[in-house]
Amino acid sequence: MATEYEIAAQWANRIEEALRDAGMWQGTPLPDEAYDFKQAFAMDTMAFSQWLQFIFLGRIRSIIAEGGTFPTRSEVAAQAVREFDTVPQASDVLSALSGFDDWINRGRPV
Repeated sequence: MATEYEIAAQWANRIEEALRDAGMWQGTPLPDEAYDFKQAFAMDTMAFSQWLQFIFLGRIRSIIAEGGTFPTRSEVAAQAVREFDTVPQASDVLSALSGFDDWINRGRPV
């Protein structure tokens, strides 16, 4: 049986793959000032797809690496629906984020 960290890694990989397939993956790092955000989802310094790549996935992978604690709730998919509602190629991204949210919100069953 997979551990919660292995399952989280599978979700992170699925989200990354969906972002790449949708053409939303950025090959170059963000400038340092992009990380000095004040708004939710860093809306004041980066695009939502960048936040997913550089903040959200980074945090998931950091929790995995450190053996940390995942949040008890996640509503990232709801924001993704708002951001990507007119982006047809984002359907797999939305599906992956919805699955991740569901896994987190159900208590991360293994």
